[in-house]
Formats: sequence, C-alpha cells, structure tokens
Amino acid sequence: MSANRTWRPWAVACLWGLAALAGLCQAATQPQSPPMPAQITVPAGDFIMGSDDAEREAAYTLDAAAYGHETTRRQQWYANEPARSVAHTGAYVIMATPVTNRQYAAFVAATRHRAPNVDRTTWDGYGLIHPFERTRRHAWAGGVLPKGREDHPVVLVSWADAQAYAQWLSRQTGQHWRLPTEAEWEKAARGLQGQRFPWGDAFDPLRLNSADRGPFDTQPVGSHPTGASPFGLLDAAGQVFEWTATQEGNRPVVKGGSWDDHGCGICRPAARHTRPANLRHILIGFRLVRAP
Repeated sequence: MSANRTWRPWAVACLWGLAALAGLCQAATQPQSPPMPAQITVPAGDFIMGSDDAEREAAYTLDAAAYGHETTRRQQWYANEPARSVAHTGAYVIMATPVTNRQYAAFVAATRHRAPNVDRTTWDGYGLIHPFERTRRHAWAGGVLPKGREDHPVVLVSWADAQAYAQWLSRQTGQHWRLPTEAEWEKAARGLQGQRFPWGDAFDPLRLNSADRGPFDTQPVGSHPTGASPFGLLDAAGQVFEWTATQEGNRPVVKGGSWDDHGCGICRPAARHTRPANLRHILIGFRLVRAP
C-alpha cells in the first residue's frame, strides 16, 4: 500500500503531462481560424443604381472646385455610369471593411502566395502618375508586411491575387467567399435609395480618407465611422479603390475612390472605371462577399 501511495502522485503527474502534451499537439495540428473583418448582411431586393445628369454634373463641379481645372468634365470621367434605375440583387454578406495587410498576411504565410509588391520596371510600365518610390511604403519588403500598416487595407494586389485570397478563405472557413459584383458593391455602399455618397447626398471630407483632408496615404480601416453607409459599410468612399467581379472585356471594374482623390466626384458609389486585371496598384484593394 505504501508503495502504491508513493507511486500514485507520479502516475497522476505523468498522466496529466501526457494529456496536456496531447492537447498541445492536437491544437498545433488543427487549422487556425484566419483573422476576419466584421461582416454585414445585405438583404435581397431592389435598390437605386447608377446616376443621372444632375449627380454627374454635381460630381464634376466638386472636382473642378478641388483641382482648379475642368479635366474630369472635359474627359467625361463619369459618362460611363449606368443611368439611374432600379436594380436587384439577392441576399449576401459583405465584409464591413477592405481586407487588411494583417488578414492578407495569414494567406501569404499559409500558401506562400506572392506578397504584395511591384518592381520598378513593371511599375514604370503602367504609366501611372505616382513615382515608384511612393510604392515602397506599401510594399512588403522580403515578403514582410510594412510595420505599422497591419490594419491598413492591403494594396499592390492584382485581381487574380484577390481571387486567390477568396479561394483560400473559402477553404479555411467552409464558406464560399468571392469578389462582389458591381451591383452588390454599390448596393452595400449607398443603400437602397440611391444617395450620392454612403452617408447622404452632400460631400463631406470629414467622412472619408481622400486627399481633401487625409494624409495622402492609406489609413487603418474603419477610421471614418461617420462615413458608414446605411448598411454600415465602412471605407466605401475614398481609402482605396476595390476590385469587383464585374468585367468589361478583360478589365475588371473598380469602385470607391481613393486616398489620392480630391473633390471627390469619383468617391461616389455610382462612379466606376476599369483597370487591367494584372495591375498591382497602391490605390487598389478589395473586400469579399459570401452567401448569407
């Protein structure tokens, strides 16, 4: 009996140790949940999409006042917006903010997918107005996300990169994530009644990250809560343009405006333009949708 009493504490300790070790091993082998943004459910139904002459003229007027010239009006930047009309979508869930560097980093670490970056030759070949040196603050040097920008929207990602992230996230969560269509993005960004900006019809530079009052750079997502749409979508005006699933030819439609825009006529949810699918731009990020 004494021998048993001497042995038993050691046995219990060993058993607890093995159990703890097994638990650690099990936790190590189980897939880790990826970091996720808040999500918003948008119900099925009709909404007002597109713009009319009055909205487009107001946008040109905003731009002219901010830039001191008539370039956007002269070049008819907003002429390709669909006529204001009733559109319809099914129900869906959309990320409340764009995908961040922190969220994208989990994907890069798990898959060894190319980290957001661009070389000088490629950048110069795009023919954009931003100098290559400006891309360095957004680029992931050595595959490591820029320090202090963990919660900024990820940029320097192509349309295919966004699609690859959506496929990975779908595998990780068991939910089908994808890029939103132009209509889904616009509905979430402006609500049902077709207001010109996410918050209403009057432009307010305090409600978004644009060059009117912003730092001329990305900011942590959700930094402008008063700029939320009726559904609660954040950063839908300014901050970064966002890839959508809608394409014209082989060029995806981007929506939302960015941190380097003044005015901000192009920050309206109805505004739209297309970009090459292989473009990795410091002004373009993305968010995703899934079935409810």
